[in-house]
Amino acid sequence: MKIVHIITRLIVGGAQENTLLSCEGQHALGHDVTLITGPAIGPEGSLMERANRVGYRVETIEAMRRAIGMADISVYRALVKRLRELKPDVVHTHSSKAGIIGRYAARAAGCGNIVHTIHGLAFTASTKAAVNNVYKVLERRAAPLTTTIVCVADAMRDQSLAANIGKPEQYITVYSGMDTAPFLNPPILRETVRSSLAISPEHVVVGTIARLFDLKGHDDLIDLAPALCQRFPNLRFLWIGDGSLRQKLEARIAAAGLTDRFILTGLVPPTRVPELTNAMDILVHPSRREGLARALPQGQLAGCPVVTYDIDGDREGLIDGETGFLVQPFDVPTFGEKLAALLADRDRAIAMGQRGRAFAVGRFDTKVMVDGLEAVYKRHAS
Repeated sequence: MKIVHIITRLIVGGAQENTLLSCEGQHALGHDVTLITGPAIGPEGSLMERANRVGYRVETIEAMRRAIGMADISVYRALVKRLRELKPDVVHTHSSKAGIIGRYAARAAGCGNIVHTIHGLAFTASTKAAVNNVYKVLERRAAPLTTTIVCVADAMRDQSLAANIGKPEQYITVYSGMDTAPFLNPPILRETVRSSLAISPEHVVVGTIARLFDLKGHDDLIDLAPALCQRFPNLRFLWIGDGSLRQKLEARIAAAGLTDRFILTGLVPPTRVPELTNAMDILVHPSRREGLARALPQGQLAGCPVVTYDIDGDREGLIDGETGFLVQPFDVPTFGEKLAALLADRDRAIAMGQRGRAFAVGRFDTKVMVDGLEAVYKRHAS
């Protein structure tokens, strides 16, 4: 098949990694794959180098930006022109903005098999109801243009249908895949990584994998940290990621007198995430908004039990009570209690992590995702 993927920008993020793994897997199967994207602008880092080294076609539309603006008209025209030239069998859009413009462009170009993946719901992203309502209207209008709407979790389907977006028969869940091998067998030994971060063997490490950005919940962890650090002297926090809130969060940590308890890696290449995750003992994810957080399977692949809020699709990323804990959304005290229970009972935490590893391999391996998308494309192949 001739497949075109469209995404707004290739920053370091879950939707972007999902898209690249899809392109790589489909290219390996012999399909003719083109990825169209905007420039990778942002403090999160870029995945463009990785995209360009595999062998499928990568094209950039410079005017494509995350922010909505008049330039979107030229983006639409450029997409229509290029899709008419490529004549793809499948157009697969990702992320809210590229998903809306890309689907309209694909229809105008005469493409018959238009697939869109919901990585996270655009109409829940803002704290402003007016902004969310605009996205609801846009998604409702784009849905009839779509052959299949792929969700990374059943929760995305349920919330979309509740908002009158699309029809039930349009939806299918294909869990977001990842390269599981580096998490199962990290390239650098756990002890070596921990030593490089000044983490001693007796330390118990609670980690996060998330941008230091709004709605990611790092403030909740800082609120919980004083009591937890007092109760567990060997506790250390390891935060993987960077973002616009870093200085503010570091100031809060310093004000609490806990600078020596927190290790912030800053922006790291995605290839380092598996080894850093394997340096953890427990993974926590207090985010306020997700599709299905990739951090959850990543932590479990590294043998860590996980604690997360029960939002969006996150309940599909673990087995509650067996591989980790789900906490009612934004119940900070209970989040702290569940984390403390794992810190207090290392044998239980290790056993839950081992069960989580088997669960994550079966649901989130890249091959499972690529095979699922292959089936989606072939359902409506001309």
